[in-house]
Amino acid sequence: MALIFPFRALRPEPAAADRVAAVPYDVVNAEEARALAAGNPLSFLHVSRAEIDLPAGTNPYADEVYARAKANFAALRAGAPMVEEAAPSLYVYQLHMGAHVQTGIAACFAVDEYNRDLIKKHEKTRPDKEDDRTRHILTIRAQTGPVFLTYAAAPAVDAVVARVVTGAPLYDLTASDGVRHVIWRVAEAEAPAIEAAFGAVPALYIADGHHRAASAARAHQQLASEGPGEHARFLAVAFPDNQMQILPYNRVVRDLQGMTPEAFAARVAERFTVTAGAPATPPRRGEVGMYLAGQWSTIDLGTPGAGLAPDAALDVSRLQDGVLAPLLGIADVRTDKRIDFVGGIRGTAELTRLVDAGQWAVAFSLAPVSIDDLMTIADAGGIMPPKSTWFEPKLRDGLLSHLI
Repeated sequence: MALIFPFRALRPEPAAADRVAAVPYDVVNAEEARALAAGNPLSFLHVSRAEIDLPAGTNPYADEVYARAKANFAALRAGAPMVEEAAPSLYVYQLHMGAHVQTGIAACFAVDEYNRDLIKKHEKTRPDKEDDRTRHILTIRAQTGPVFLTYAAAPAVDAVVARVVTGAPLYDLTASDGVRHVIWRVAEAEAPAIEAAFGAVPALYIADGHHRAASAARAHQQLASEGPGEHARFLAVAFPDNQMQILPYNRVVRDLQGMTPEAFAARVAERFTVTAGAPATPPRRGEVGMYLAGQWSTIDLGTPGAGLAPDAALDVSRLQDGVLAPLLGIADVRTDKRIDFVGGIRGTAELTRLVDAGQWAVAFSLAPVSIDDLMTIADAGGIMPPKSTWFEPKLRDGLLSHLI
């Protein structure tokens, strides 16, 4: 079963929502965050990335960054203004990205279920990133970036959502990236039906936001001495699996381990069938696009070997095991500075640009993994390969926050 809880959301007045709403803290660096928030004192980036209000080059983990986040949060609550709901509520959060639409339930979920793996993970977390968001939560006493969950689609949830979205929304805004965000408050009379429907959901899965969830759990642990409270729950939006959209997560490599482009291409061709020309965009499963020396070619990975674990059978794993590690010496993509990752939202044109500009020697374009892949691996207690899922569209920070 999956426990779901209404909460007293802290949210902006509707007139200010489009100025408050901001991209998630972890999809932009400090320079990008500073540019996005320029001229907008209400941007939630002043809270989630408070180093943008300190001198360039400030250590993002410095004491003054968290102190500034706390001050900025207080200023935003007064200035937007932000209002705290009088009564706990659930919300419906709908995302529109072109023709794609997905509709989820914004609520609080149990840290205990996260700790017991009833809310399943597929990604390892980094201690430094956990430390940062845990301290951020404890400093401002709020969870401000919702975790992105998915679950096996449940008709009982869909039925309630269909009724809710016929009403007037709290917010209906289109962000600068063209994604439309629509949020409704669920009527109190409808909440029990949603809670009961989630009670029949066998498991929840973290799609995006592993560090947010882990940090909420750590904050709860540190606040447990205060007794029961909102810190035992974490903010998330749960979407049905049949509405999720995963884009490719592509790779660029800085050098060819001392080889010429011709020599490297020959080494790849010794291992795989390689044909000239770009693959489909994105490639079909089992194909990898390679951009090298101004030319696209397609690597045919073939059929995964019998008996491969689900994570090892993914294209991203087979590229790693067949090309990146043995030919380019990239054994650990988490730590090797010679490799970087490009979200599929940027398209293959970004890969071409990066290589043509001379910053990178070769780029690889991959097919996206499926939500079934993710759920199968998580069910088995496995871990997805690093940087293998890029979910779009993304939620916005600042529209719904959870005070603890």
